[in-house]
This record gives sequence, C-alpha cells and structure tokens, in this order.
Amino acid sequence: MSGYNLIWVFIAGVIASAAGYLLTPKGDNQTVIRTIIIMTIACCYMSWAITYLAQLHPLIFPKKTGLRPHLE
Repeated sequence: MSGYNLIWVFIAGVIASAAGYLLTPKGDNQTVIRTIIIMTIACCYMSWAITYLAQLHPLIFPKKTGLRPHLE
C-alpha cells in the first residue's frame, strides 16, 4: 500500500472528466451536464482519497488496556 494509488486514481479521474467534458451532447443543458459529471467525479475522488488516507495513516492507534475488566 502506497500513496502512489492517489496519483493514479487522480489521473484516471482527470481523464474521465475530460472525456465527460468532450463527449457531452450539444443542447440547452450542456453546461449543466458537464458540471454534474465533473463534480460527481471530483466528489467521489475526494471521498475515496480521504477514506484511503485515513486507513493508510490512522491518527489514533488502538490501545488494548482495560477493554474487558475481569468480573470477580
């Protein structure tokens, strides 16, 4: 597991955004469709990247002390 996955997925997102920008059909709602496609890809990338980084470098390490005290 490395941080290079973030870069590769970012590049794939940029390519997908460019394809969505270039391949949208012409019409009255072309700008809206382009905006929706690019914002969806950007939000999905950010959600994935934050989750991936949170698992790659956790801020808090779990401690095992006192989780199950002995019942006597």
